[in-house]
Amino acid sequence: MPAACEPVLEDIEDIVSAEDLKPHDRRFVRKNVFPKVRKRSSQKNIQTDDELPSDSIIPGVQKIWIRTWGCSHNNSDGEYMAGQLAAYGYKITDNSAEADLWLLNSCTVKNPAEDHFRNSIKKAQEEKKKVVLAGCVPQAQPRQEYLKGLSIIGVQQIDRVVEVVEETIKGHSVRLLGQKKDNGKRLGGARLDLPKIRKNPLIEIISINTGCLNACTYCKTKHARGDLASYPIEQLVDRAKQSFQEGVCEIWLTSEDTGAYGRDIGTDLPTLLWKLVEVIPEGAMLRLGMTNPPYILEHLEEMAKILNHPRVYAFLHIPVQSASDSVLMDMKREYCVADFKKVVDFLKEKVPGITIATDIICGFPGETDEDFQETMKLVELYRFPSLFINQFYPRPGTPAAKMPQVPAAVKKQRTKDLSQLFHSYNPYDHKVGERQRVLVTEESFDSNYYVAHNPFYEQVLVPKDPLLMGKMVEVNIYEAGKHFMKGQPVSDARVHTASISRPLAKGEVSGLREEFRRSPQNGTNWKAQPSAEIPVKTRLSSWMALQLPWQQERGGLKILSVSLALLAVLVMFYYGGMKTEL
Repeated sequence: MPAACEPVLEDIEDIVSAEDLKPHDRRFVRKNVFPKVRKRSSQKNIQTDDELPSDSIIPGVQKIWIRTWGCSHNNSDGEYMAGQLAAYGYKITDNSAEADLWLLNSCTVKNPAEDHFRNSIKKAQEEKKKVVLAGCVPQAQPRQEYLKGLSIIGVQQIDRVVEVVEETIKGHSVRLLGQKKDNGKRLGGARLDLPKIRKNPLIEIISINTGCLNACTYCKTKHARGDLASYPIEQLVDRAKQSFQEGVCEIWLTSEDTGAYGRDIGTDLPTLLWKLVEVIPEGAMLRLGMTNPPYILEHLEEMAKILNHPRVYAFLHIPVQSASDSVLMDMKREYCVADFKKVVDFLKEKVPGITIATDIICGFPGETDEDFQETMKLVELYRFPSLFINQFYPRPGTPAAKMPQVPAAVKKQRTKDLSQLFHSYNPYDHKVGERQRVLVTEESFDSNYYVAHNPFYEQVLVPKDPLLMGKMVEVNIYEAGKHFMKGQPVSDARVHTASISRPLAKGEVSGLREEFRRSPQNGTNWKAQPSAEIPVKTRLSSWMALQLPWQQERGGLKILSVSLALLAVLVMFYYGGMKTEL
């Protein structure tokens, strides 16, 4: 069948096509069929328990490489998908070359991210790898030419990644792009208690809602994530509790707009935050994600109180995008520059030392030199320590892509000018000599230091002492750079450990009940003993016996129906074979 006519399978059950022979038809095409007995003439021809026919496909034994682009929400989705696949028996590998299947989790915010995604698909095909696509690109535009014939898992269907991977390995193309709903109401997404493999065992990323209330003219993410849908407070608190019990010491709250949380379910962000603060243990910290100005304005007083809490970072990411009201109007950002300034000024006054991070788009359609100069003045005024500078890229299907564009050379020059302004000041020089409390959570990119953050979520590099990892310690700041400070631990200071639980090992599956952490036959940990090392007979029986908890709701009837269908086929074959012999 030509690619252009290739059918799109919307669910697993669609893999049985109309052209497939039915059991009744199979019975009457089996003529002159006689059973053949396999001879075992020598020891070398005897098939052992650990051998399988070369054409056999056993679900849950292949190696999978996962690549994620984009925001922390996307990274959380990638962690959930990795956890489910590992819990089922697949081996998650960091080596793309040895993988049987590539799971590519995409970002649609900017053209370069989608270009990397497209190139990875091409490379996978060249290397004859099976491919499953995820993330915002295929969700927003599943019928793009370069996606044809490939399996897709939608952003709200990540709890079904095991099914999609299984069918893809078998050679089928499956697409699950639907929305999660309860009595017709859209839900925040897949369940929060799914297994996951945290990229950093010390950091838990919790998506508090998906989608947003805006309709920004440049945004492609809206096409993928849709309108606002929030998780209930009790589910988010339970997820936080579970994370701390697994040794996590830092929680990131993420979404497309955390400030809009709860508006669809009759609550709000401060209410959620006060509930979360109650369960944060000593020595652990909470970091808030991005919030747009309109939805934080009405909660400024409460937000200031929360950001002053000793277990919440005094940090907030508030994208301004432009300091020109006319540009903001063309963007449909639903606020003016005065609103942004009101938020920043209030928080700086009520939360001393707070870090405000922001985003700016250079060269949005219609932006004049005067508009851009207003943006430069805003940066000069506030001297943001964390500034994300983005050259405008028109995303297909967005209103901004149809607007008259600023010349590429002008966009490039404005981006360069703003970058030079940002690098002209050093926000941390005045902090040299301070004594700060920091939480150590990761290793630096150059592997020479551990990375910690002070109460304002400013980056502090400390010596690579394994005893410091996951601990809250006091340091003396002795050096400052543009994006970091360096600190030396104080010898007589108290060290805080965030949780009594040992952190999970890197690559260990989080969120599994104890009975599902171990194989029913041999009692081994699925992660500790990769599937390639488990005898085939054990793997088969474990796979057939293992019913993972997040699949139980829909899995029972499906397993029963498939079993009955297989039984019917075997009966037909049996009687058909008897008649041919007679």
